[in-house]
Amino acid sequence: MGRRILWINPVMSDAYDEVIGASLRAEARLDTRLDVASLHGEGPVHLEYNAYELTAARPTLETVLWAEQEGYDATVIGCFYDPFVRAAKELTTRMPVTAPAEASIRLAQSVGERFSILVGRDKWIPEMEENVHRYGAERSLASFRVLGMGVNDFQVDPQYTESRIRAEAESAVATDRADVVILGCTIEFGFYRRLQAEIGVPIIDATVAPLLWAELLADAAVHQSWVHSSRLGYGTPEPAELAFVLQPVKPQLSGDPR
Repeated sequence: MGRRILWINPVMSDAYDEVIGASLRAEARLDTRLDVASLHGEGPVHLEYNAYELTAARPTLETVLWAEQEGYDATVIGCFYDPFVRAAKELTTRMPVTAPAEASIRLAQSVGERFSILVGRDKWIPEMEENVHRYGAERSLASFRVLGMGVNDFQVDPQYTESRIRAEAESAVATDRADVVILGCTIEFGFYRRLQAEIGVPIIDATVAPLLWAELLADAAVHQSWVHSSRLGYGTPEPAELAFVLQPVKPQLSGDPR
């Protein structure tokens, strides 16, 4: 039986919903149903700043609650900062939640020894480095490489973006001794297949990795009842108390789910 997966773009813009949805449906298992959503209201169109993240926290968590209520088998919070993932796992009891850095790092450690992460700006590195430490992967980190681009630059001139990714990926392999390269932003989608064929190492796409990870987690939850444990850090609030704080809210769904 196929799984229903919700991809949340945790921004108040649907600019990338349809293209990310189309890209991911081409990568998903044939029996996976994928919905892509963005948030209601006025607010940030990217999360390059921690201050922007805070404004997106409540609507993202309300969307996660809605997804659990609607019977989704897994949810991805689609930003490489992995915002609100711990909080989201506190809110769900049967539905796995994951995000790009978690999935990309886990996969990179499975297919190589040392990974480099290609980020848009220097500004991104401290928060992303916190994620590397959170996932216990600091010994596997070869480097961060900076592309000199913002979130909304990556799809403006794909040829230029590809050339920048190629240059930094080649340097990561040759100079930093990385044997895996992670594209450190979800809007760096659409480049990994050709570049990894040229460069000769796995290049982990930050949209494809969490999709595959979500499919795996969904299967494990259904067949083995392996969902994040509520014994320690992922303990769930009492329903009556939670109802005073957050309510499920349906997001803006985009495109035709398969």
